Amino acid sequence: MTTKKTNVLEHQQEECLAALLPVRDALEVLSGRWKLPILITLSNRPKRFKEISKDINGITDKMLSKELKDLEVNKLVTRTVYDTFPPTVEYAATEHSKTLSDVIFALKDWGDLHRKKIIGK
Repeated sequence: MTTKKTNVLEHQQEECLAALLPVRDALEVLSGRWKLPILITLSNRPKRFKEISKDINGITDKMLSKELKDLEVNKLVTRTVYDTFPPTVEYAATEHSKTLSDVIFALKDWGDLHRKKIIGK
């Protein structure tokens, strides 16, 4: 192989490897079955814990609590506690979480395509 072709291949391999880190980071932040559904349910307005729980069929309170904490750590959700009795807590999507809208729509489109390919619907 010529030196020029070798350099091009090495550069392409470096670009591929460089893409792995941000992809891994994104997958880690959004991993699991529940994070995207939580973000989708919060996309229209802030909600209380039980509202989110009712919107997402099948999630346990323990799992919802864990996922909300993870999303908060990653600055995708805010938690606001209001000074009421009993205290009122609301969760809201952040501006940063709204940068995922293209990703969510792309996943929805791919999911539709995949569903048609696999089950014909």
